[in-house]
Amino acid sequence: MSEEVINADPPDGRPVDAVAATGANAHGHRNLGIALALICMAQLMVVLDGTIVNIALPHIKNELGFSDASLPWVVNAYALAFGGLLLLGGRIGDIVGRRKVFVFGVVLFGLASFVGGIAQSEGVLLASRILQGVAAAAASPNALALITTTFPAGKERNRAMGVYAAMSGAGAAIGLILGGALTEADWRWTFFINTPIGLLVAVAAFRFLGESERQTGKFDLPGAITGTLGLTSLVYGLTHAATEGWGDTWTLVFIFAGLALIGTFLGIEARSKHALMPFRILANRTRGVSFFVMLIVGAAMFSMFYFLGIFVQSIMGYSAIKTGLSFLPFSFGIVVAAQVASTLVARVDPRWISGAGGVFVAAGMFGFSRLQVDSSYLTDLLPYILVLSFGMGLIFVPLTLTAVSGVAAEDSGVGSAVLNTVQQIGGAVGLALLGTISTSAIKDKFAELAPGLQKAAESGQSPEQIKQLQGQFTALATTHGFTRAFIWSAFLALGAAVITLVGLSIKHKDLANDGQTAVHVG
Repeated sequence: MSEEVINADPPDGRPVDAVAATGANAHGHRNLGIALALICMAQLMVVLDGTIVNIALPHIKNELGFSDASLPWVVNAYALAFGGLLLLGGRIGDIVGRRKVFVFGVVLFGLASFVGGIAQSEGVLLASRILQGVAAAAASPNALALITTTFPAGKERNRAMGVYAAMSGAGAAIGLILGGALTEADWRWTFFINTPIGLLVAVAAFRFLGESERQTGKFDLPGAITGTLGLTSLVYGLTHAATEGWGDTWTLVFIFAGLALIGTFLGIEARSKHALMPFRILANRTRGVSFFVMLIVGAAMFSMFYFLGIFVQSIMGYSAIKTGLSFLPFSFGIVVAAQVASTLVARVDPRWISGAGGVFVAAGMFGFSRLQVDSSYLTDLLPYILVLSFGMGLIFVPLTLTAVSGVAAEDSGVGSAVLNTVQQIGGAVGLALLGTISTSAIKDKFAELAPGLQKAAESGQSPEQIKQLQGQFTALATTHGFTRAFIWSAFLALGAAVITLVGLSIKHKDLANDGQTAVHVG
């Protein structure tokens, strides 16, 4: 997204730095600290929702009656709407006004969250998650863009960008802890908490955030509609296979319809003068590989949070707050690895850094595939959480740089937004596929164990003993299904490593001389 010229000297002749020192920017807005707090609160709200609900999933499943096959939609409904409409949200902000679209997004997010909190059925909860995703697609890209609208170029804007990036990066960790604490009280508070935040930010935004100048262009609604519907149909087909099988007519209809719509989307983007995803962004080999690998990495990360969040609570018996704390080392591992990668990227070609990261991720996923019902946290989970998180950190930094390498200045915003989009979409499609693999394995394992229940009933065991045995069999079958999904995740991560090593040909010297500023993706 292009920036407005907001660093011109003000009418009174004072330089911009002097104005900034008094607390006013070039648009005449004061209280830049409050403005930044509002932007960061909105972004934190959006980022939190990617992890906060994961802790609540077992409780949501029990209270609203979700099946193993339908439960991933609590995550996917949000990710598909967010990822599918993210580029459109940024484009609408450019044309209509970023503050207007930002306010619309945070208000809708707060209202949708309230609906999710009072939901009494699967349908209502999933509808609220879709609306949350639409709202996030409006708020998130314009939150970042509003920094350029509100803060003068130079020291003030750079500092604001740094705080924004730190807040986005901390969102996952905060979401895990907050999600655990709120779920301990009631899972519905993981939704209710967004309502007052969204309304407060919306009201204050009109006073403390500057509006952007409107730009010319079109919205490319056909591209947004066909792309989002195509992905939704594909994901639904993949999850439908979990209950009805891969040969089921409706499974095949939804999968092929999704692929056809995605093909239509690509055709529209290739011909459109106002494409949401310009083909010139994808044409470069380095960027194409970066986007594809991030697609796979998104699948691995979403599945890790989803399956482990349920395993730790349902199988290991952890409380919600203890589950959130158990994931904290993942955030620390990413931060450490990101620092290592940031140092190495100036001296080592990015393919070696990201490729090594993919191997670490594969090793972590393989470690999770060896989980048992009686596994312990310190010996069977923590080592692999650290290995996987370190690999993720090694992947993210180089891929964020290579994704915008060689992109024209006017396309830098689009390049970074596409990277964020493919991560969300990869997570949704990957979780649908891995969730289907897991659900099928759970069903097969339980069918294998079911005769044991029959024998127990015939031997005259009490109903309490049979119920206890059924619980043991459920735990065994669930663990078996999750470990099958982790094996496939390991193969996906290993494939991403190979693709990176073979396909990412840019040299570290070329990356250093590219002249692009790293764009935060979060």
